Amino acid sequence: MVEQSDRAPLLDWEEVPPAELVPAAPSPETEDSIHSDASATDEEGDYQIVAVFVVTFDTRSGNMIEWCLPQDVNLEGVEFKSMASGSHRISSDFIYFRKGCYFGLACFANMPVESELERGARMKSVGILSPSYTLLYRYMHFLENQVRHQLQCPGQYSPLEAFYEDKKAVLPSGGNGLVTACPTSVLGPIVNRCMHPEMKITHPAGCMSQFIRFFGEQIMVLWKFALLRKRILIFSPPPVGVVCYRVYCCCCLANVSIPGMGVSAPEFRPFFYINVADIATLETEVSYVACTTEKIFEEKKELYDVYIDNQNVKTHRESLQPLLRLNSADREKYRKLCEQRQLLLYSQEVDGDCTSNEEDLFILFFMEQNNRIFQTLSEVAGSADPTLSAEHVRAMGLDPQSDRGFLVDLLEIYGIDVMLVIDNPCCP
Repeated sequence: MVEQSDRAPLLDWEEVPPAELVPAAPSPETEDSIHSDASATDEEGDYQIVAVFVVTFDTRSGNMIEWCLPQDVNLEGVEFKSMASGSHRISSDFIYFRKGCYFGLACFANMPVESELERGARMKSVGILSPSYTLLYRYMHFLENQVRHQLQCPGQYSPLEAFYEDKKAVLPSGGNGLVTACPTSVLGPIVNRCMHPEMKITHPAGCMSQFIRFFGEQIMVLWKFALLRKRILIFSPPPVGVVCYRVYCCCCLANVSIPGMGVSAPEFRPFFYINVADIATLETEVSYVACTTEKIFEEKKELYDVYIDNQNVKTHRESLQPLLRLNSADREKYRKLCEQRQLLLYSQEVDGDCTSNEEDLFILFFMEQNNRIFQTLSEVAGSADPTLSAEHVRAMGLDPQSDRGFLVDLLEIYGIDVMLVIDNPCCP
């Protein structure tokens, strides 16, 4: 631990106690995954930072990396990822992003200054990189303080140096000192997990409820696109922090905890914030969720399957357009989700029950729905008569007619060999 000296007031990186990281009484279904995340945080969290950096906006050169540790780290493009397009219109923001196999969190601030050279405004971001996005939120408070400090006292990096020395990860020996791959010891428990690589993350209270209120019934449309591993792009003007939370919530819609299920399907990868510098990367991706503040992406239809502008969910792919229409089974699922939320809120208010939260409820609701679908499909595929009937489809909580196209795509993407026989309502 770095000794606190005259710079002690700035060495206040916030680490949430383990009790706050997991529910007091986790449900059996998620206990293993929650414990694995908690242990990763407790045991490895202090050694998970692979880089720390300061990005500034220069009136002549634009976004540029002002300072970083280690000095030989490959941060190409981070200057655009950590300061979103359009940020000059807002005073502060935070941004999650992806850089290769690492995840980043940067806090941005914009301060008016009496300087003709800086055109009346000083803008900076202070950020970090880590192999896991589940740990990044722990340092949000520190980064917010540091970006304010950098605006007021440019060039004073000693608190950031101390932070990096205290939290730096042990990097694999690559010979050139560049960050190119995640340490195997870090990836081990993640790779072996059967559900979304990093299922659990603690965001500010209300992240899930805001997502539900924002999209309403449209969540069921997003759920189908997520389960089909489509490329989902969310557009929003700055601030982008809350939109990064929507990316995370979208990822939670596709969780499956049945061992081995989804091995043949593309990995559903959160990219968080992206910009035009990421176009080449996105051209090779077959499945992702991301957000952007750059409207130009809407025109680049080859890069996405689903485009979300505010609450408007749309797709240019003709085969996916039927999925935009809600059916009775979708509305019933949404009604059950809202009902469970109300019961949870009631128990919290009346009984003082703090053992559950909306994030757990939300994640479990969709995981159980997904598990029911894949469990049924697996049982039918392994039976003497691998034929999926209308009764099977209803048992999965789907509509035998309206969800037929969705099921056909699902069977193909997950490589499940069953025959779908559902009577056509148009035929006698």
